[in-house]
Amino acid sequence: MNLEEIQRMKQRFRIIGNSPEMNRAIDVAIQVAPTDLTVLITGESGAGKDVFPRIIHENSLRKTKKYLAVNCGAIPEGTIDSELFGHIKGAFTNAISDRKGYFGEADGGTIFLDEVAELPLATQARLLRVLESGEFIRVGSSTVEKTDVRIVAATNVDLIKAIEQGRFREDLFYRLSTIPIKVPPLRERGADVQLLFRKFAADCAEKYRMPAVQLSEDAKQMLMTYHWPGNVRQLKNITEQISIMAPQRIITADMLQEYLPDRRTSMLPMLAGGNRQENSFENEREILYKVLFDMRRDITDLKAQVNSMSQNQQPVQQPVSIFTPDEGTTTVHNVPSGSRKSTQPDDDIQDTEVYVEETLSLDEVEKDMIKRALAKHGGKRRGAAADLNISERTLYRKIKEYNLE
Repeated sequence: MNLEEIQRMKQRFRIIGNSPEMNRAIDVAIQVAPTDLTVLITGESGAGKDVFPRIIHENSLRKTKKYLAVNCGAIPEGTIDSELFGHIKGAFTNAISDRKGYFGEADGGTIFLDEVAELPLATQARLLRVLESGEFIRVGSSTVEKTDVRIVAATNVDLIKAIEQGRFREDLFYRLSTIPIKVPPLRERGADVQLLFRKFAADCAEKYRMPAVQLSEDAKQMLMTYHWPGNVRQLKNITEQISIMAPQRIITADMLQEYLPDRRTSMLPMLAGGNRQENSFENEREILYKVLFDMRRDITDLKAQVNSMSQNQQPVQQPVSIFTPDEGTTTVHNVPSGSRKSTQPDDDIQDTEVYVEETLSLDEVEKDMIKRALAKHGGKRRGAAADLNISERTLYRKIKEYNLE
Protein backbone atom coordinates (compact mmCIF):
# COMPACT_ATOMS: atom_id res chain seq x y z
CA MET A 1 0.00 0.00 0.00
CA ASN A 2 1.49 3.32 -1.12
CA LEU A 3 0.54 5.64 1.74
CA GLU A 4 2.03 8.67 0.01
CA GLU A 5 -0.13 8.14 -3.07
CA ILE A 6 -3.19 7.50 -0.90
CA GLN A 7 -2.61 10.75 0.96
CA ARG A 8 -2.30 12.61 -2.33
CA MET A 9 -5.64 11.20 -3.47
CA LYS A 10 -7.25 12.27 -0.20
CA GLN A 11 -6.06 15.84 -0.64
CA ARG A 12 -7.10 15.95 -4.28
CA PHE A 13 -10.59 14.58 -3.71
CA ARG A 14 -11.09 16.08 -0.21
CA ILE A 15 -11.39 12.76 1.59
CA ILE A 16 -11.19 13.11 5.39
CA GLY A 17 -10.00 10.25 7.60
CA ASN A 18 -7.24 7.73 8.20
CA SER A 19 -9.09 4.50 8.93
CA PRO A 20 -7.38 1.39 7.49
CA GLU A 21 -10.60 0.30 5.75
CA MET A 22 -10.94 3.62 3.90
CA ASN A 23 -7.24 3.63 3.00
CA ARG A 24 -7.62 0.12 1.61
CA ALA A 25 -10.59 1.16 -0.56
CA ILE A 26 -8.64 4.13 -1.94
CA ASP A 27 -5.62 1.92 -2.61
CA VAL A 28 -7.72 -0.55 -4.63
CA ALA A 29 -9.21 2.32 -6.65
CA ILE A 30 -5.72 3.65 -7.46
CA GLN A 31 -4.45 0.22 -8.51
CA VAL A 32 -7.40 -0.61 -10.77
CA ALA A 33 -7.63 2.86 -12.37
CA PRO A 34 -5.10 2.29 -15.23
CA THR A 35 -6.96 -0.84 -16.38
CA ASP A 36 -10.33 -1.16 -18.12
CA LEU A 37 -11.73 -3.62 -15.57
CA THR A 38 -15.28 -3.14 -14.37
CA VAL A 39 -15.55 -2.04 -10.74
CA LEU A 40 -18.43 -2.58 -8.29
CA ILE A 41 -18.50 -0.24 -5.28
CA THR A 42 -20.62 -1.35 -2.32
CA GLY A 43 -21.46 0.36 0.95
CA GLU A 44 -24.28 1.89 2.93
CA SER A 45 -26.16 4.97 1.81
CA GLY A 46 -24.29 8.16 2.67
CA ALA A 47 -20.92 6.44 3.17
CA GLY A 48 -19.22 8.29 0.30
CA LYS A 49 -19.27 5.81 -2.57
CA ASP A 50 -19.56 8.51 -5.25
CA VAL A 51 -15.95 9.72 -4.84
CA PHE A 52 -14.37 6.43 -5.94
CA PRO A 53 -15.56 6.48 -9.58
CA ARG A 54 -13.94 9.91 -9.94
CA ILE A 55 -10.67 8.62 -8.48
CA ILE A 56 -10.74 5.74 -10.95
CA HIS A 57 -11.55 7.93 -13.96
CA GLU A 58 -9.08 10.71 -13.16
CA ASN A 59 -6.25 8.19 -12.79
CA SER A 60 -7.10 6.18 -15.91
CA LEU A 61 -6.08 6.44 -19.55
CA ARG A 62 -9.61 7.71 -20.23
CA LYS A 63 -9.27 10.85 -18.10
CA THR A 64 -9.36 13.14 -21.15
CA LYS A 65 -12.65 11.61 -22.28
CA LYS A 66 -16.14 12.01 -20.87
CA TYR A 67 -17.14 10.97 -17.38
CA LEU A 68 -20.90 10.51 -16.90
CA ALA A 69 -22.58 9.77 -13.58
CA VAL A 70 -26.04 8.22 -13.88
CA ASN A 71 -28.38 7.66 -10.93
CA CYS A 72 -30.31 4.59 -12.04
CA GLY A 73 -32.81 4.97 -9.21
CA ALA A 74 -33.81 8.48 -10.29
CA ILE A 75 -34.85 7.57 -13.84
CA PRO A 76 -38.48 6.43 -14.36
CA GLU A 77 -38.67 2.81 -15.45
CA GLY A 78 -40.49 3.66 -18.67
CA THR A 79 -37.68 5.88 -19.98
CA ILE A 80 -34.56 4.27 -18.56
CA ASP A 81 -33.70 2.30 -21.73
CA SER A 82 -33.94 5.47 -23.78
CA GLU A 83 -31.78 7.37 -21.29
CA LEU A 84 -29.05 4.73 -21.23
CA PHE A 85 -29.02 3.43 -24.79
CA GLY A 86 -30.74 6.20 -26.75
CA HIS A 87 -33.62 6.07 -29.23
CA ILE A 88 -34.44 6.94 -32.82
CA LYS A 89 -36.96 9.47 -34.01
CA GLY A 90 -40.53 8.17 -33.77
CA ALA A 91 -39.64 5.29 -31.42
CA PHE A 92 -42.35 6.45 -29.02
CA THR A 93 -44.50 9.46 -28.24
CA ASN A 94 -42.43 12.66 -27.92
CA ALA A 95 -39.40 11.02 -29.61
CA ILE A 96 -39.12 13.96 -32.02
CA SER A 97 -35.44 13.39 -32.79
CA ASP A 98 -32.67 10.83 -32.43
CA ARG A 99 -30.94 10.49 -29.07
CA LYS A 100 -27.55 8.89 -28.49
CA GLY A 101 -28.08 7.91 -24.84
CA TYR A 102 -25.47 7.82 -22.08
CA PHE A 103 -23.56 4.86 -23.50
CA GLY A 104 -23.27 6.61 -26.83
CA GLU A 105 -22.26 9.93 -25.25
CA ALA A 106 -19.64 8.33 -22.99
CA ASP A 107 -17.92 6.44 -25.83
CA GLY A 108 -14.21 6.29 -24.99
CA GLY A 109 -14.78 7.48 -21.42
CA THR A 110 -16.22 6.25 -18.13
CA ILE A 111 -19.83 5.83 -17.06
CA PHE A 112 -20.76 5.58 -13.38
CA LEU A 113 -23.99 3.68 -12.72
CA ASP A 114 -25.12 4.63 -9.22
CA GLU A 115 -27.87 2.55 -7.56
CA VAL A 116 -27.36 -0.11 -10.23
CA ALA A 117 -29.58 -2.55 -8.30
CA GLU A 118 -32.59 -0.37 -9.21
CA LEU A 119 -32.32 -1.28 -12.91
CA PRO A 120 -35.27 -3.34 -14.25
CA LEU A 121 -34.41 -6.91 -15.24
CA ALA A 122 -34.88 -6.16 -18.96
CA THR A 123 -32.44 -3.27 -18.73
CA GLN A 124 -30.01 -5.48 -16.82
CA ALA A 125 -29.96 -7.86 -19.79
CA ARG A 126 -29.10 -4.99 -22.15
CA LEU A 127 -26.37 -3.80 -19.78
CA LEU A 128 -24.91 -7.31 -19.68
CA ARG A 129 -24.61 -7.25 -23.48
CA VAL A 130 -22.70 -3.96 -23.32
CA LEU A 131 -20.32 -5.45 -20.76
CA GLU A 132 -19.75 -8.60 -22.81
CA SER A 133 -19.44 -7.18 -26.31
CA GLY A 134 -19.73 -3.40 -26.17
CA GLU A 135 -22.88 -3.64 -28.28
CA PHE A 136 -26.30 -2.06 -27.76
CA ILE A 137 -29.40 -1.20 -29.75
CA ARG A 138 -31.20 2.11 -29.43
CA VAL A 139 -34.92 2.02 -28.63
CA GLY A 140 -36.94 1.69 -31.83
CA SER A 141 -33.91 0.71 -33.91
CA SER A 142 -32.71 -2.62 -35.28
CA THR A 143 -29.14 -1.49 -35.89
CA VAL A 144 -26.47 -2.80 -33.52
CA GLU A 145 -24.12 -0.04 -32.34
CA LYS A 146 -20.76 -0.28 -30.59
CA THR A 147 -19.41 1.67 -27.65
CA ASP A 148 -16.13 1.64 -25.75
CA VAL A 149 -16.91 2.63 -22.18
CA ARG A 150 -15.47 1.72 -18.81
CA ILE A 151 -18.28 0.91 -16.35
CA VAL A 152 -18.09 1.62 -12.65
CA ALA A 153 -21.22 0.67 -10.67
CA ALA A 154 -22.31 1.29 -7.10
CA THR A 155 -25.07 0.05 -4.83
CA ASN A 156 -26.11 -0.02 -1.16
CA VAL A 157 -28.17 -3.17 -1.76
CA ASP A 158 -27.08 -6.68 -0.83
CA LEU A 159 -26.85 -8.03 -4.38
CA ILE A 160 -26.51 -11.65 -3.26
CA LYS A 161 -29.88 -11.39 -1.54
CA ALA A 162 -31.30 -9.52 -4.55
CA ILE A 163 -30.17 -12.42 -6.76
CA GLU A 164 -31.86 -14.94 -4.47
CA GLN A 165 -35.07 -12.88 -4.64
CA GLY A 166 -34.92 -12.73 -8.44
CA ARG A 167 -34.43 -8.96 -8.53
CA PHE A 168 -30.89 -8.97 -9.95
CA ARG A 169 -29.20 -11.11 -12.58
CA GLU A 170 -26.46 -13.37 -11.28
CA ASP A 171 -24.46 -13.19 -14.54
CA LEU A 172 -24.57 -9.37 -14.42
CA PHE A 173 -23.34 -9.42 -10.83
CA TYR A 174 -20.23 -11.39 -11.76
CA ARG A 175 -19.57 -9.10 -14.72
CA LEU A 176 -19.88 -5.96 -12.63
CA SER A 177 -17.86 -7.19 -9.65
CA THR A 178 -14.63 -7.96 -11.49
CA ILE A 179 -12.96 -5.64 -8.96
CA PRO A 180 -15.02 -5.06 -5.78
CA ILE A 181 -14.46 -2.03 -3.55
CA LYS A 182 -16.20 -1.91 -0.16
CA VAL A 183 -16.63 1.53 1.39
CA PRO A 184 -16.80 1.18 5.21
CA PRO A 185 -19.72 2.69 7.15
CA LEU A 186 -18.92 5.66 9.36
CA ARG A 187 -19.38 3.69 12.60
CA GLU A 188 -16.44 1.46 11.58
CA ARG A 189 -14.06 4.33 10.86
CA GLY A 190 -13.10 5.10 14.46
CA ALA A 191 -11.57 8.54 15.02
CA ASP A 192 -12.55 9.62 11.50
CA VAL A 193 -15.89 10.69 12.99
CA GLN A 194 -14.22 13.45 15.00
CA LEU A 195 -12.10 14.56 12.04
CA LEU A 196 -15.16 14.82 9.84
CA PHE A 197 -17.09 16.73 12.51
CA ARG A 198 -14.28 19.30 12.79
CA LYS A 199 -14.11 19.65 9.00
CA PHE A 200 -17.86 20.16 8.61
CA ALA A 201 -17.94 22.56 11.58
CA ALA A 202 -15.08 24.61 10.10
CA ASP A 203 -16.75 24.73 6.68
CA CYS A 204 -20.03 25.88 8.21
CA ALA A 205 -18.25 28.52 10.34
CA GLU A 206 -16.46 29.88 7.27
CA LYS A 207 -19.62 29.91 5.18
CA TYR A 208 -21.74 31.75 7.75
CA ARG A 209 -18.92 33.76 9.37
CA MET A 210 -19.28 32.47 12.90
CA PRO A 211 -17.01 30.69 15.41
CA ALA A 212 -16.74 26.95 14.83
CA VAL A 213 -18.42 24.67 17.34
CA GLN A 214 -16.26 22.30 19.39
CA LEU A 215 -17.07 19.14 21.32
CA SER A 216 -16.47 18.46 24.99
CA GLU A 217 -14.85 15.14 25.91
CA ASP A 218 -18.14 13.48 26.79
CA ALA A 219 -19.65 14.73 23.52
CA LYS A 220 -16.70 13.26 21.59
CA GLN A 221 -17.35 9.90 23.23
CA MET A 222 -21.03 10.07 22.30
CA LEU A 223 -20.10 10.95 18.73
CA MET A 224 -17.84 7.89 18.55
CA THR A 225 -20.38 5.43 19.96
CA TYR A 226 -23.41 6.58 17.96
CA HIS A 227 -24.57 4.13 15.25
CA TRP A 228 -24.70 6.69 12.37
CA PRO A 229 -27.28 4.92 10.18
CA GLY A 230 -27.05 7.79 7.67
CA ASN A 231 -23.22 7.73 7.70
CA VAL A 232 -21.23 10.78 6.53
CA ARG A 233 -24.31 12.47 5.05
CA GLN A 234 -26.07 12.31 8.41
CA LEU A 235 -23.00 13.56 10.30
CA LYS A 236 -22.71 16.56 7.98
CA ASN A 237 -26.39 17.47 8.39
CA ILE A 238 -26.23 17.22 12.18
CA THR A 239 -23.00 19.24 12.33
CA GLU A 240 -24.62 22.02 10.29
CA GLN A 241 -27.70 21.98 12.54
CA ILE A 242 -25.57 22.28 15.66
CA SER A 243 -23.44 25.04 14.13
CA ILE A 244 -26.51 27.15 13.37
CA MET A 245 -28.83 26.32 16.28
CA ALA A 246 -26.58 25.75 19.31
CA PRO A 247 -26.59 28.74 21.70
CA GLN A 248 -22.93 28.21 22.64
CA ARG A 249 -19.82 27.03 20.83
CA ILE A 250 -18.77 24.27 23.25
CA ILE A 251 -21.09 21.32 22.71
CA THR A 252 -21.64 18.98 25.65
CA ALA A 253 -23.03 15.43 25.49
CA ASP A 254 -26.44 16.62 26.70
CA MET A 255 -26.55 19.26 23.97
CA LEU A 256 -25.40 16.80 21.32
CA GLN A 257 -28.06 14.29 22.36
CA GLU A 258 -30.75 16.80 21.39
CA TYR A 259 -29.58 16.67 17.78
CA LEU A 260 -29.04 12.91 17.53
CA PRO A 261 -32.17 10.92 16.66
CA ASP A 262 -33.30 8.52 19.35
CA ARG A 263 -31.34 5.28 19.00
CA ARG A 264 -34.47 3.18 18.65
CA THR A 265 -35.88 5.58 16.03
CA SER A 266 -32.57 5.74 14.19
CA MET A 267 -32.71 1.99 13.71
CA LEU A 268 -35.95 2.20 11.72
CA PRO A 269 -35.03 1.69 8.05
CA MET A 270 -37.73 4.04 6.79
CA LEU A 271 -36.33 6.95 8.80
CA ALA A 272 -32.60 6.63 8.59
CA GLY A 273 -31.22 3.63 6.79
CA GLY A 274 -31.59 1.23 9.69
CA ASN A 275 -29.69 -1.85 10.76
CA ARG A 276 -29.83 -3.91 7.60
CA GLN A 277 -28.87 -7.12 9.39
CA GLU A 278 -31.69 -6.92 11.92
CA ASN A 279 -34.32 -5.23 9.73
CA SER A 280 -34.41 -6.67 6.23
CA PHE A 281 -37.38 -5.64 4.12
CA GLU A 282 -38.11 -6.10 0.44
CA ASN A 283 -39.80 -2.74 -0.01
CA GLU A 284 -40.96 0.38 1.76
CA ARG A 285 -44.49 -0.96 2.33
CA GLU A 286 -43.15 -3.81 4.44
CA ILE A 287 -41.25 -1.26 6.51
CA LEU A 288 -44.49 0.60 7.20
CA TYR A 289 -46.18 -2.65 8.23
CA LYS A 290 -43.33 -3.29 10.67
CA VAL A 291 -43.58 0.21 12.15
CA LEU A 292 -47.35 0.00 12.52
CA PHE A 293 -47.17 -3.50 14.01
CA ASP A 294 -44.76 -2.27 16.69
CA MET A 295 -47.06 0.67 17.45
CA ARG A 296 -50.05 -1.63 17.78
CA ARG A 297 -48.17 -3.88 20.19
CA ASP A 298 -47.36 -0.88 22.39
CA ILE A 299 -51.00 0.19 22.35
CA THR A 300 -52.14 -3.33 23.30
CA ASP A 301 -49.89 -3.16 26.34
CA LEU A 302 -51.33 0.25 27.25
CA LYS A 303 -54.90 -1.02 26.94
CA ALA A 304 -54.08 -3.92 29.26
CA GLN A 305 -52.83 -1.45 31.86
CA VAL A 306 -56.01 0.66 31.51
CA ASN A 307 -58.24 -2.40 31.92
CA SER A 308 -56.27 -3.44 34.99
CA MET A 309 -56.76 0.00 36.51
CA SER A 310 -60.50 -0.10 35.82
CA GLN A 311 -60.86 -3.48 37.55
CA ASN A 312 -59.14 -2.06 40.62
CA GLN A 313 -61.51 0.94 40.44
CA GLN A 314 -58.65 3.41 40.43
CA PRO A 315 -60.14 6.76 39.34
CA VAL A 316 -58.60 8.62 36.44
CA GLN A 317 -59.71 12.22 36.11
CA GLN A 318 -58.78 12.88 32.44
CA PRO A 319 -59.42 10.92 29.26
CA VAL A 320 -56.47 9.26 27.54
CA SER A 321 -56.28 9.48 23.73
CA ILE A 322 -54.18 6.92 21.96
CA PHE A 323 -53.46 6.03 18.31
CA THR A 324 -53.72 2.57 16.88
CA PRO A 325 -52.74 1.92 13.28
CA ASP A 326 -55.69 -0.30 12.46
CA GLU A 327 -58.36 1.43 14.55
CA GLY A 328 -57.48 5.10 14.37
CA THR A 329 -57.78 7.32 17.45
CA THR A 330 -59.18 5.56 20.52
CA THR A 331 -60.34 7.65 23.48
CA VAL A 332 -60.46 5.91 26.83
CA HIS A 333 -62.60 7.59 29.52
CA ASN A 334 -61.94 6.35 33.03
CA VAL A 335 -64.74 7.46 35.38
CA PRO A 336 -64.47 7.10 39.17
CA SER A 337 -66.91 4.44 40.34
CA GLY A 338 -68.17 6.68 43.11
CA SER A 339 -69.61 9.12 40.60
CA ARG A 340 -72.14 6.56 39.23
CA LYS A 341 -75.70 6.22 40.45
CA SER A 342 -76.08 3.73 43.29
CA THR A 343 -79.16 2.20 41.60
CA GLN A 344 -77.06 0.82 38.73
CA PRO A 345 -76.15 -2.89 39.18
CA ASP A 346 -72.49 -3.63 39.73
CA ASP A 347 -72.40 -5.97 36.74
CA ASP A 348 -73.46 -3.13 34.46
CA ILE A 349 -70.79 -0.72 35.67
CA GLN A 350 -68.37 0.05 32.83
CA ASP A 351 -65.36 1.90 34.14
CA THR A 352 -63.87 2.02 30.67
CA GLU A 353 -65.69 3.26 27.58
CA VAL A 354 -63.89 2.78 24.27
CA TYR A 355 -64.97 4.11 20.89
CA VAL A 356 -63.30 4.71 17.52
CA GLU A 357 -63.30 8.26 16.18
CA GLU A 358 -61.45 7.84 12.88
CA THR A 359 -59.61 5.35 10.73
CA LEU A 360 -56.16 5.98 9.30
CA SER A 361 -55.19 3.74 6.37
CA LEU A 362 -51.69 2.52 5.57
CA ASP A 363 -51.66 4.57 2.37
CA GLU A 364 -52.43 7.73 4.35
CA VAL A 365 -49.53 7.02 6.71
CA GLU A 366 -47.21 6.41 3.76
CA LYS A 367 -48.38 9.59 2.03
CA ASP A 368 -47.89 11.64 5.19
CA MET A 369 -44.34 10.34 5.70
CA ILE A 370 -43.43 11.21 2.10
CA LYS A 371 -44.90 14.71 2.48
CA ARG A 372 -42.91 15.25 5.68
CA ALA A 373 -39.67 14.07 4.07
CA LEU A 374 -40.17 16.33 1.04
CA ALA A 375 -40.97 19.29 3.27
CA LYS A 376 -37.87 18.65 5.37
CA HIS A 377 -35.65 18.76 2.28
CA GLY A 378 -37.40 21.65 0.57
CA GLY A 379 -38.91 19.41 -2.10
CA LYS A 380 -35.57 17.87 -3.07
CA ARG A 381 -36.23 14.23 -3.88
CA ARG A 382 -32.69 12.96 -3.39
CA GLY A 383 -32.57 13.96 0.29
CA ALA A 384 -36.14 12.85 0.92
CA ALA A 385 -35.48 9.45 -0.66
CA ALA A 386 -32.35 9.03 1.47
CA ASP A 387 -34.31 9.78 4.67
CA LEU A 388 -37.04 7.32 3.66
CA ASN A 389 -34.45 4.72 2.60
CA ILE A 390 -36.05 4.23 -0.80
CA SER A 391 -34.71 4.91 -4.27
CA GLU A 392 -35.45 8.17 -6.04
CA ARG A 393 -37.34 6.21 -8.69
CA THR A 394 -39.58 4.65 -6.05
CA LEU A 395 -40.14 8.08 -4.51
CA TYR A 396 -40.95 9.48 -7.96
CA ARG A 397 -43.54 6.74 -8.44
CA LYS A 398 -45.08 7.39 -5.02
CA ILE A 399 -45.27 11.14 -5.69
CA LYS A 400 -47.17 10.39 -8.90
CA GLU A 401 -49.40 7.88 -7.12
CA TYR A 402 -50.39 10.30 -4.36
CA ASN A 403 -50.50 13.43 -6.60
CA LEU A 404 -47.82 15.18 -4.55
CA GLU A 405 -46.25 17.05 -7.50
